[in-house]
Amino acid sequence: MAACPQIHENEEYHKRLNEDSLMHTPEFVIKPRSHTVWEKQCVRLHCTISGWPEPRVVWYKNNVSIDPMAKPGKYKVESSYSVHSLEINKCDFDDTAQYRVSAMNSKGETSAFASVVVKRFKGDVDDSLPSPRLRKYFTPCLEYGVKFETHIVEKFGVSFGREGETLSFGCSVIIYPSLQRFQPEIEWYRDDKLLVQSKWVQMHWSGDRATLTLSHLNKEDEGLYTLRVITKSGFETHSAYVFVRDADAEVAGAPGAPLDVQSLDANKDYVIVTWKQPAVDGGSPILGYFVDRCEVGMTHWFQCNDTPVKFARFPVTGLVEGRSYVFRVRAVNKAGMSHPSRVSEPVAAMDPADRTRKGTSAPWTGQIIVTEEEPVEGVVPGRPRDLSVIEATKNYVVLSWKPPGDKGHEGVMYYVEKCVSGTDSWQRVNTEIPVKSPRFALFDLAEGKSYRFRVRCCNSAGVGEPSEPTEATTVGDKLDIPSAPGRVVPTRNTDTSVVVSWEASRAAKELVGYYIESSIAGRNTWEPCNNKPVKGTRFICHGLTTEESYVFRVRAVNAAGISDFSQESEAIKVKAAIGKSFMPNASERVEGGGQNTGLKGHPTASNESKQGKRASQQEPEPACGQETTEQVENSSTELLKPNCIQKEPATELPDSRKSSINSSPEQEKCFVMPASPTPPYGITVLECVRDSMVLAWKQPTFIGGADITGYFIDYREVIGGVPGKWHEANIKSVSERAYRVSELKENMLYQFQVRAANMAGVGIPSLPSETFKCEEWTIAVPGPPHDLQVQEVRKDSLVLLWKAPVYQGRDPVNGYYIDIKEAEADFEMWRGVNEKATNKTFMKDLKEGESYVFRVRAQNKAGVGKASDPTEPVEAVTKPGTAEIVVNVDDDGVISLNFECSNLTADSKFVWSKNYKEMTEPERMTLETKGSKSKAIFKTPSEEDLGIYSCFVTHTDGASASYTLSEESEFIDLFPLYLHDHKFPIIPLKTELAVELLEKGRVRFWLQAEKISANGKIEYVFNDNVIHQGEKYKMNFDKNTGVIEMFMESLGKEDEGTFTFQLQDGKATNQSSLVLIGDVFKQLQKESEFQKKEWIRKQGPHFVEYLGYEVTPECCVRLKCKVANMKKDSVALWYKDGREIKVNEKLDFSEGVLTLEITQISKKDAGIYEVVLKDDRGKDTSTLNLTDQGFKDLMNQVFSVIANSSTQLKIQSTEEGIRLYTFVSYYNDELHVTWHHKDAAIAFTERIKSGVVGEQLWLQISEPTEKDKGKYAIEFFDGKGGLRRTVELAGQAFDDAFAEFQRLKLIVSSAECTGNRLIIMFFTDRARVAGGLPDVVTIQEGKSLNLTCNIWGDPVPEVTWLKNEREMVSNDHYILKFESGKFASFTITCVNTSDSGKYSILVKNKYGTESGDFTVSVFLPDEEPGKKKK
Repeated sequence: MAACPQIHENEEYHKRLNEDSLMHTPEFVIKPRSHTVWEKQCVRLHCTISGWPEPRVVWYKNNVSIDPMAKPGKYKVESSYSVHSLEINKCDFDDTAQYRVSAMNSKGETSAFASVVVKRFKGDVDDSLPSPRLRKYFTPCLEYGVKFETHIVEKFGVSFGREGETLSFGCSVIIYPSLQRFQPEIEWYRDDKLLVQSKWVQMHWSGDRATLTLSHLNKEDEGLYTLRVITKSGFETHSAYVFVRDADAEVAGAPGAPLDVQSLDANKDYVIVTWKQPAVDGGSPILGYFVDRCEVGMTHWFQCNDTPVKFARFPVTGLVEGRSYVFRVRAVNKAGMSHPSRVSEPVAAMDPADRTRKGTSAPWTGQIIVTEEEPVEGVVPGRPRDLSVIEATKNYVVLSWKPPGDKGHEGVMYYVEKCVSGTDSWQRVNTEIPVKSPRFALFDLAEGKSYRFRVRCCNSAGVGEPSEPTEATTVGDKLDIPSAPGRVVPTRNTDTSVVVSWEASRAAKELVGYYIESSIAGRNTWEPCNNKPVKGTRFICHGLTTEESYVFRVRAVNAAGISDFSQESEAIKVKAAIGKSFMPNASERVEGGGQNTGLKGHPTASNESKQGKRASQQEPEPACGQETTEQVENSSTELLKPNCIQKEPATELPDSRKSSINSSPEQEKCFVMPASPTPPYGITVLECVRDSMVLAWKQPTFIGGADITGYFIDYREVIGGVPGKWHEANIKSVSERAYRVSELKENMLYQFQVRAANMAGVGIPSLPSETFKCEEWTIAVPGPPHDLQVQEVRKDSLVLLWKAPVYQGRDPVNGYYIDIKEAEADFEMWRGVNEKATNKTFMKDLKEGESYVFRVRAQNKAGVGKASDPTEPVEAVTKPGTAEIVVNVDDDGVISLNFECSNLTADSKFVWSKNYKEMTEPERMTLETKGSKSKAIFKTPSEEDLGIYSCFVTHTDGASASYTLSEESEFIDLFPLYLHDHKFPIIPLKTELAVELLEKGRVRFWLQAEKISANGKIEYVFNDNVIHQGEKYKMNFDKNTGVIEMFMESLGKEDEGTFTFQLQDGKATNQSSLVLIGDVFKQLQKESEFQKKEWIRKQGPHFVEYLGYEVTPECCVRLKCKVANMKKDSVALWYKDGREIKVNEKLDFSEGVLTLEITQISKKDAGIYEVVLKDDRGKDTSTLNLTDQGFKDLMNQVFSVIANSSTQLKIQSTEEGIRLYTFVSYYNDELHVTWHHKDAAIAFTERIKSGVVGEQLWLQISEPTEKDKGKYAIEFFDGKGGLRRTVELAGQAFDDAFAEFQRLKLIVSSAECTGNRLIIMFFTDRARVAGGLPDVVTIQEGKSLNLTCNIWGDPVPEVTWLKNEREMVSNDHYILKFESGKFASFTITCVNTSDSGKYSILVKNKYGTESGDFTVSVFLPDEEPGKKKK
């Protein structure tokens, strides 16, 4: 054994030398074997596995992975040199199971199985007992030598509760044999969802009784409750419905409470709250809903919306990141407010990515601590991505976007902007606080208006560029309220319940469900049957009065609202349905279904997901004391035909197909209720591949009085002539009579059966089909056609329709052969109708009164394929009342095809087809149906409308007809447009006659012909008079392009009228006219004159951009305009209020821009400014009004520049108190500023004053106290949003400033008492600038500047250099030195113009602070110092 590790290591070494060639999936060299052991013995399962890379091995018990750490000492898992083992210590009865070992690596996975059977005592288990199998639902099995039988007794029934009450119900359970140590698994479900223990739901199992208690009932608790008792041999279930009624309203007439409040799409400061509308509106329409929120752990509720919202979805914003919230909703109508709904589950306001990392649960305090990375300064975030409108209603619009790729190394926030479509005026929506979430809800938008939106990112570095704007979004509800449900059909069930079925709302989007109401017939007092929307179209209404007649109505619900009511149903008397009660199957569950112990499906099992989709294959077991639905064993058509059932029916029909009676002694009325369809028949195979087969079948002979909604297909294997168990091929019904059954086994034999379904339910299955073998077809010829239908049966003709083969063969199908024989004739009597392959469907030359059958064969290049199944016998006879399609032309010349049917039923519909393809939404026709007549109206008859038109009426005995419209038919004479196009051809036009303006105001009339020859002729007509080439009109005809033009130099009053171009090319003609009269002509004439004047103006010096202004950063106002076509002799004169402006220097004129600067603007500069350009070619003038509002707007712009130049507020201590100050680049006496303390404007007194010194704005607080602490702000007014500078005078900042004030005050007061000695001491110790700095330095560009000053102070001061109020750092360009504690030097190497500005030196020690300022002005070598370049 000592050599084993070496051998193993050597193998591993060689494997790694050549990994690719040795890698393979795991393989079991030795598989684990099954064991039978006694109780309390140990068992060891072991196996040997090879594979490279080395596989990962996991052990499973009954498909659940084994964790040795979960039960220490119970399991021991070992792996050593490809040998793997599982040891089970002290086996007990529960260790009997199937064990699986799974080995997996990067190349694949493999598994092996072994069973362990634990015997309780000798002789308990027979040695021949087979190995146990995995537990499967629906298949009770023998395990451990014991078969458990479960019986549910003392069952709970349909229950009724009211909101706020507590409801308990349960069942007693008997399990045989009774084993002391064995306990079943008890599960409770509501509407197929597993319930868990909570404060609303308590579950109890006493050993023989299962009880469920619902505390403080809410409408969310309404639904179908199911008890499931699971043993090792299977399970048993029992179900019953629980109804929850509204609590009494606090205000009479108030609506019921909303329900099912949920929180969706939660983010940092945003969440969407959804709910469902209540069934009870209190007698008046619900005006809307209020949404309330409450922090988890708190008790105060905050209302989120000021006005009620009608949409059952609302975005809640303004949440605090990291905190958890719950929500509730209240409904309101004109009578008052409803009770609040049940609160939602808690949701945390946080980033979804953080929620994924931290988990979704929130602490009871309602707060989650969200830590962020330390921000890194300096990078402005990029543009947000993928901005879109995800929801739009008339109350709000919700935007969604993705964060930018470049976030600037720190968290970003967002500003949202909007603008009205068609404009480019963007407004910021959240001006005060940016949002943190990539979601935002906008309120207060104008309904019906269109808006565009965009988003900007921001962080401490600044605000980024905007995202791409959204498309225009119109404010309004995009989700429509559902349409009213269709026909409502009640069916008898028990003495206190009725089954109600209805047709679903058509084209309903985001449907939530349906509400059903009932009323005693004739009273019109409606009560809700359910208080929680149901999603099906079938519901059992309980709690009705026996022998009372009821009517029902239904309405649909979605987030937009509740639909109108359906039409009332027929009245039905409540009593048991002919001795039987309706019992829903496990998979064909009816909402609101009553007691049912036959539920054989598990809502979460893999093969039970089909629950609620289709009829079960298995008859439910009868409930205790209650009868179940009869199982129909045959498909007798005669038995299932609808009959008018009177008081005592002679034959008892199956429940699902019985007709209800709505009769009374006073009124004898035969009312036939819909029944389930009879079985389909004629199952055939249309195509077969290795693992699937395409089946086809024929429609049932009796559809039950209601349209068939779909089909369900079952299949089973046939092995050795013995059929197996039926399996479902489709979960959802299929509407076509053909279906591909997949996941079959190759070369296996199969049988199939089909069920049909309508609104009354799923019918019984068809007889099993023939046995078909699943093998791939390789024949070259096509498969059989299918779905043969016969229409338009007459005494000597009919129309045969079919669908193409599914299997095409080697080549496409190129035609069909039709065979015919008499119905009673032998098989050998089949004969062909056509000698050559055809696609025609019309059969003629039939013998009146004879019955025929037909079949069809398809052909391709390889030959003729197998024949289809024959049709049912068809008798060649024209039935009484048969009508044909009639052509009609009314007085307005409208052409229509008309068809009338005299034997309509309530469900009949007219189906129009062209060339036997149904016209669902025809573009060229309008379909109208009134009563027994239907018509197809041609919109614009033309040659496109040629074809065969047919009309078929459903739910009749085959009423149908057709009309062939061809060039030879008489009907074509009624097509004037078609005839006109042939007799009088037209010249096609690419564009109609249009007009446009050219340079100098010239007018161009033009059109373009699509095709015209060189021989084409044009006539130009004005007001019915032909006009010709001349001085006023210039004509042009380009025969290559087909462009026809006419030019006029100008338009006069006499030119108002109609212009027409008439074209002729051989027989083909056309014309196009343009009417220029009234306002249209006047506008065109005005524009022409303007264009002409503009052309004349531009011949001389003229303005390209008229006079305007801009404000420079230095607060100079620059008047400017852009001119063109200037020459040396051109003169530009400036005027103010009509007086020429005299200036000493020549006005600036460079690059076509003319400017005039106004420095230190004031009220005296207000006026009307004018610029005149003139020379010998002409003159042009531009005027700018700077008076009243114009001057006010200019000054506001100046104030905005001044405000933006202001420095941050600073704190300075003086011997009088504390001074706050800021510097601006320029001060104007008209500038309006306001000082604020704690966001309130300061009222100035002798103690608190403000003032201006030069460019410094200050606020002096004399003798400061504790009350003066807080946030101070100076606000600059610029006519818009203004600008604020703030400083916090509190905490350490206030303490330092106050201490310095006290020290300075003490020095001054001491100086007054002791003379100059202390003053000298103070000024000796205090930091100060002794001298050496000039006020202004003027220096030429390219030179070097060096300044030195003396610094005094004890202790040695700190020295800081500033440029334009910003601290400087020493570098190669700016060399800053402080030597010996006395000498501070400032050097600029190679001065350039950017070095111009205001410089300061700031010195500070504990005795005080002092600064020295100087200005540096840099001039260019060709400039004189002190003069500006002009």
